[in-house]
Amino acid sequence: MTTSKSPNRVAAVAYTAAKEALPVYSHKYSPKKFTQPQLAACLVLKEFFTTDYRGIQHILEDSSDLRKILELNEVPHFTTLHKAAQHLLKKRMMRKLLAAVLKMATTAKLVKNPVALAALDGTGLESRHISAYFVRRRNREVKEAYQTTSYTRFPQAGVVCDTASHLVLAAVPGRGPSPDQWHYQQALQETAKSTAVKRLLADAGYDSEANHDLARQQYDIETIIPATKGRRTNKLPATKYRRMMRRLLDKLPYGQRWQVETVFSMVKRNLGSALRAKAYWNQCREIMLKLLTHNVTIVLPG
Repeated sequence: MTTSKSPNRVAAVAYTAAKEALPVYSHKYSPKKFTQPQLAACLVLKEFFTTDYRGIQHILEDSSDLRKILELNEVPHFTTLHKAAQHLLKKRMMRKLLAAVLKMATTAKLVKNPVALAALDGTGLESRHISAYFVRRRNREVKEAYQTTSYTRFPQAGVVCDTASHLVLAAVPGRGPSPDQWHYQQALQETAKSTAVKRLLADAGYDSEANHDLARQQYDIETIIPATKGRRTNKLPATKYRRMMRRLLDKLPYGQRWQVETVFSMVKRNLGSALRAKAYWNQCREIMLKLLTHNVTIVLPG
């Protein structure tokens, strides 16, 4: 799926979705200088330009077109945007924004309802701005100085995407390293709240009869997960769905699971793999904003 490289189109989609999802002001005593949809669209543009709060302030000051699209009479100060992010990027608000963008995508016939085939997987991101490649090179050249350099904890997210459109249907941010199982149940819950899904693909890291039962019985989602336990023997698994996977996997569309890896590649290439936030909850909010921005760039490609 092609993503838009036009700031004006991204601003228009983000602003339209935010007006659909959010009330104009957060409460009746709001200063009413900027609306919540305006601030939310500014945050999406910040992520689109891969800049910080000061950077997007200056970009908006220099772009009359963006100010016109967002109906801004003046540009919000970077501290205003920072404070807005603490409120607008919370879980409840992000769920509404994602739902509004998915509704626009459904109207534009980019995604079907229900989604025929979705894929689930996890990915890690960087919490620094120096590349891992640079660290490795420095480690080789000056071993004494960098020999103890290590990164044992990193931000990560479990993501469910539509394999046809590459739109993110739901996401669960967190911190790794951790096994894939940590986000499975919550990812199903978030997906069920955003849209209906017929089939869900996941790799062998999610293999368990309990995972099949949860998706099929509670959410009415047909799961396709390779059965790996006991692979060294020809004996079939004893449980119902894992036995089914062993018998029928070759006849099922499991190959489309790799579309979720394409989504990860798109997000990291277009929006960057490093987070600016350092605190845990701020990193979670930034991950969700990054995925929301990814969806916005798909809705009106060009």
